[in-house]
Amino acid sequence: MTIENISCNKSFGGWHKQYRHQSQSLNCEMRFAIYLPPEAVNKPVPVLYWLSGLTCTDENFMQKAGAQRMAAELGMAIVAPDTSPRGDDVPDATDKAYDLGLGAGFYLNATKAPWNRHYKMYDYIVHELPALIEAHFPVTTQRAISGHSMGGHGALVIGLSNPHRYSSISAFSPISNPSNAPWGIKAFSEYLGENREHWRQYDACELLKLAISEVPVLVDQGEADSFLDTQLMPQSLVDIAQAKGYPLDVRMQAGYDHSYYFIASFIEEHLKFHSLYFKPEIGVT
Repeated sequence: MTIENISCNKSFGGWHKQYRHQSQSLNCEMRFAIYLPPEAVNKPVPVLYWLSGLTCTDENFMQKAGAQRMAAELGMAIVAPDTSPRGDDVPDATDKAYDLGLGAGFYLNATKAPWNRHYKMYDYIVHELPALIEAHFPVTTQRAISGHSMGGHGALVIGLSNPHRYSSISAFSPISNPSNAPWGIKAFSEYLGENREHWRQYDACELLKLAISEVPVLVDQGEADSFLDTQLMPQSLVDIAQAKGYPLDVRMQAGYDHSYYFIASFIEEHLKFHSLYFKPEIGVT
């Protein structure tokens, strides 16, 4: 597993770096960003994996969220992958729509052609990328996961599906019930086919209904988000969590929209939330 450094910037005493590598899961070259806090010079640190939303790359969160100062203070690394496979041979939406294809991997394993050769973002995020990070950087095997919008969907789905791999989960404005949201219906139909039974494994609401192991979850949702009622539907998560007593905290934030201004306003609280569940003396395998 070789990686190539393509940028390096000092930030709050730590380092923001970008790398590219050949992905076996996705059959293409991929890029990711990592922030290493100053503490990583002396000992391995835990990692927060951040999954971004539609149209984003590895750069959006690192440049806009303002997470580095608190990550440096807490001694936490942050890894931000791209949101889909990339390259000339990777299929895209025929109409170049923003919500399918490039920049819209939805963090699932596609089973339908032509997507199934490259669109294996679930395997990439859960298995390949952490193995790469843990082989090349001074990090522990303690992981948390977070994300925004499509990435919030990915964080919830991946965290709930792998409770032994993540100590905590958080999300901003997640697509909470994609099987019943236009973005999710479009993507799932293309990537997975029309059989809705195959969609359930990538729907946070369906996974929450079946959850046995409990991983703490924090969700922030802006009340002024234009996608709130049509695409995101956080109340569905709330109802299921309350019915089964699951430790999920959904906070509705008055006046906030879907933008990175919203994320930047609460990202430090999310990092502190995740830090509560990192236990340096106990590795997560």
